[in-house]
Amino acid sequence: MQYRTFKKINEKTSLLGMGTMRLPLQDDGTIDEAQAVGMIRKAIDSGVNYIDTAYMYHDGKSELVTAKALKDGYREKVLLADKMPIWLARDEESMKKIFYKQLEKLETDCIDMYLVHNVNKGGWKRCKKLNLMAFLDEMKSQGRIKHIGFSFHDTLDFFKEVIDEYPWEFCQIQLNYMDKKHQAGVEGLKYAASKGLGVIIMEPLKGGRLTDRIPPSIRKHLDDFDVRRSPAEWAFKWLAAMPEVTTMLSGMSTMEQLDANLEIFSDENISTLTDSERALIDKVSDEYNRLIPYSCTGCQYCMPCPQKLEIQKVIGYYNDWNVYEHNPSTKMEYMNWLGKHASDCVGCGACEEKCPQSLPVIEVMKASAEVFGK
Repeated sequence: MQYRTFKKINEKTSLLGMGTMRLPLQDDGTIDEAQAVGMIRKAIDSGVNYIDTAYMYHDGKSELVTAKALKDGYREKVLLADKMPIWLARDEESMKKIFYKQLEKLETDCIDMYLVHNVNKGGWKRCKKLNLMAFLDEMKSQGRIKHIGFSFHDTLDFFKEVIDEYPWEFCQIQLNYMDKKHQAGVEGLKYAASKGLGVIIMEPLKGGRLTDRIPPSIRKHLDDFDVRRSPAEWAFKWLAAMPEVTTMLSGMSTMEQLDANLEIFSDENISTLTDSERALIDKVSDEYNRLIPYSCTGCQYCMPCPQKLEIQKVIGYYNDWNVYEHNPSTKMEYMNWLGKHASDCVGCGACEEKCPQSLPVIEVMKASAEVFGK
């Protein structure tokens, strides 16, 4: 296992971290606890020392299963990460109850790495309204939190604003070779590192889209290259080659996925990429982009939508559905992570009048509602 250090807090972490958002499931959709505990413990026995969970993962059951896995001396071997879902807090009191409930569910008196979950413009305003940071500072002074960070899903400019507003110790961003300029992106990674923050990467495989169902044209690029690696290995190596990356979270669902990732991260050369290897990854990225049906730039000129649709996100999911061979992760995220869906579109056309790309937005909304069923 390869290791790196959170420089600002001098904590050593495995380059591979284990996320618990996609734990193995039983036929009824509940977590297969025996298998999940076995996987988490095997990961730790193999050198993984960063375990990430969250309040709402698996309908609130992820923290409970994580706690079971960390019994019998495993808790002392890891950095345990959890997150504050500020959008669920009605007021300051309920915010505090969420935190204490997390300690109870995790069966611990201290969370090593505590994050403000899913920071965006609206969420950050709510953090200020409920005085979240003052509360987290208090919990840190009492020893209930060791280090404070945030996970992020918004624009690069806003990412920099958030970093500069509080003395964060680390942050967590979505990044992979298809999201180089999406949200915080590579520029955000380098900005955070320049401020001394450790940076945790989520979605290094884009929710499995870069590994599960590979389009034939992408497969040809990989097969024609003189070095054979799995799609996952290429994606991880692209990130590992950037020294600003501290650790990468992988939400593994099977023991086979865990074993494959452990093998990848045991390679002492995981952090090196030759010029020809970088060129290959660029070719793959370019080909994926060529396959995109509707080239939305995310400029948001179409916003606000009278029906409160996040138009660019709906288009993004529709594109992903088609580019990544109908990957089920795309549908899961579309159904669960959007407040409004394509079926809520009334076809008013206000967006099409403002779109600088002249995209047929109404057409995309109808197609999205059809493929996703909502």
